[in-house]
Amino acid sequence: MKHKYLIITLISILSVVVVDYFVGTSEPLVISNQNQPEQTEKSVITEYGIPVDSFYTEEGSIKFGQTIGNILLSNNVSAQLVSELTNGKNCFDPRKFKAGHNYKLFRTKDSSQTLRYLVYIENPVESIVFSIGDSLSISPFQKNIKAIRKIKRATISSSLWETMKNENINPLLALDLSEIFAWTIDFFALYPGDSFEVIYDELYIDSTSVGLGTIYAAWFEHQSERFYAFRFEQDSVAGYWDENGNSLRKSFLKAPLRFSRISSRFSRHRLHPVLRIYRPHTGVDYVAPAGTPVMAIGDGIVIAKGFNYAAGNYVKIKHNSVYTTGYNHFSRFAKSLQVGARVKQGDVIGYVGKTGYATGPHLDFRFWKNGKPVDPLKVQAPPVEPIHPENLAAFLIVKESLISQLGMGESQENRHVIAVNGQKLSVCQ
Repeated sequence: MKHKYLIITLISILSVVVVDYFVGTSEPLVISNQNQPEQTEKSVITEYGIPVDSFYTEEGSIKFGQTIGNILLSNNVSAQLVSELTNGKNCFDPRKFKAGHNYKLFRTKDSSQTLRYLVYIENPVESIVFSIGDSLSISPFQKNIKAIRKIKRATISSSLWETMKNENINPLLALDLSEIFAWTIDFFALYPGDSFEVIYDELYIDSTSVGLGTIYAAWFEHQSERFYAFRFEQDSVAGYWDENGNSLRKSFLKAPLRFSRISSRFSRHRLHPVLRIYRPHTGVDYVAPAGTPVMAIGDGIVIAKGFNYAAGNYVKIKHNSVYTTGYNHFSRFAKSLQVGARVKQGDVIGYVGKTGYATGPHLDFRFWKNGKPVDPLKVQAPPVEPIHPENLAAFLIVKESLISQLGMGESQENRHVIAVNGQKLSVCQ
């Protein structure tokens, strides 16, 4: 019996190691232990690497025309030290000191209240620490970023974006999910009652969310059909695979742009909104705000780029000997896009506009198979290379571990695994 428990324990440990390796987490994982003994000594509270309790602090915001030299001089820092800012020996360009950014002062707690540190806050993660003593030293500083593992589930009520906002889920997750499932689910045709569940990291600085990290697994149920996605590294490249080890990446994206609506579908007999005559419309119109980026739905070569009175600014891409796609009514083209250029799937090729015969900003998207127009919404694209046979056993371990977590949903929201990027404070002068 003891041997049986030993074998089970070893298998569990091996599963955790394999999942951590192949899922590809890049930061060290620190799991909090609630049973740790209480600290008997008072811990030192630091901010930007500075012991806060030792100083009086004051916060401010850079005013238009104000410089770091002005602030230092107004706080009785010598002109000689201030001049060191422009001697070219430090890592901070004072010309990048921008109005509207915040700063923080640290003064000694004696009667002189001497300024010892000025912290210039570039963004929520990065700051510059000016240390004032006999000389002036300047150090870049990066705050701790915590990656908190979350499991979320929701049912679509209207759009994916609105559902996430209503369910108090970071709506940026909608963009990431739409990219992962872009080749299997048409996100312009979601139905109320469709649902999803996802395991992912949300990034925090202190208690403020600053973005999303890795998505490890998800399922999306669309029209009663469930699609899975599992993150796995193959040939040192992370990708997403279904439950059978097939890549979710197909030859073509389902749509060339994100989150809009379809105003007109493929038709052999449609009343043209400008010409007011019936004629074929062999494409799909996606309504989107002017300036929305439009992506190439697959790898290919640009075979046409130009303007005509009907299509406005247009681009045509030949993907292979069978498929060609067209994109009309751009407000402008992507920089450096030229006829003969090779583009990759997901590359931005232009921006939504209303040039040519158009009543408002939209993309008229066309698809040709063997030179004949076909309905873009009905094109079936083959999957790319699946999991290699030699990687299949490792993939199955990763999949089973992640599947065991899916289905836990909101009950696991508070089971946090925290990854910490260490603070970085290195003097550059």
